[in-house]
Amino acid sequence: MYYFASDVHLGAGDESMARRTERRFVAWLDMAGRDAEEIFLLGDIFDFWFEYQNVIPKGFARTFGKLAELSDKGVKITLITGNHDMWAKDYLERECGVKTFFTGQRISLCGKELFIAHGDNMNIKDKPILRLMNATFRSRLARVLFSWLVHPDLALYFGKWWSGKSRKSHAMESLTVESLDFLIDYAKEYKRENPTTDIVIFGHMHYPHDTELEALRVLFLGCWESDAAYATLDGEGRLELKTFAL
Repeated sequence: MYYFASDVHLGAGDESMARRTERRFVAWLDMAGRDAEEIFLLGDIFDFWFEYQNVIPKGFARTFGKLAELSDKGVKITLITGNHDMWAKDYLERECGVKTFFTGQRISLCGKELFIAHGDNMNIKDKPILRLMNATFRSRLARVLFSWLVHPDLALYFGKWWSGKSRKSHAMESLTVESLDFLIDYAKEYKRENPTTDIVIFGHMHYPHDTELEALRVLFLGCWESDAAYATLDGEGRLELKTFAL
């Protein structure tokens, strides 16, 4: 069995909310680890994540412990970073065995061809401000300057504020199915360029949705602050969108 989740946003909200979210996520990892061939985490697992050379954000001990435990047992875990955790380096891979990618990935599973990605910087040609922000935040120079000039405590205060602002823009009550159209259009274009693609899976939008197009299935994962929607792909190639209840 293969598992897919995104937008856990560990550390979001007050201490009580953050602890509840982490316990729920760790319980899901524990459940998935019982029969998982591989677990795919499609970004924004952390609400804000920035790795200095020798410093990482405090907290998340239960998550790190569970990821390392599953990895040690032979469960493959892959992270594709999102806009809230794009500043990862190699900590998760070195300490927890989580293979980390910074762009969407094409994979073959159970006789299906999949493209999986977070979705935050796709099909934004008509959004110049968002394009500028993406280019700035992903800039190696900006990252180096930030790590040299900003004390970790200040960085985390800023990151928590900025992440909260970004997260609220994807609040469920402000989204509709039409909000997903720009990524569905991206999936269609990807299919045209890669005709053997069967499935595209995105995170980012906080709106769980499963849609069938002509010879293509596009699935959106949910946000763990609300529905904890995730997906499974079984050995027969059956893809299902599910909700995890603790």
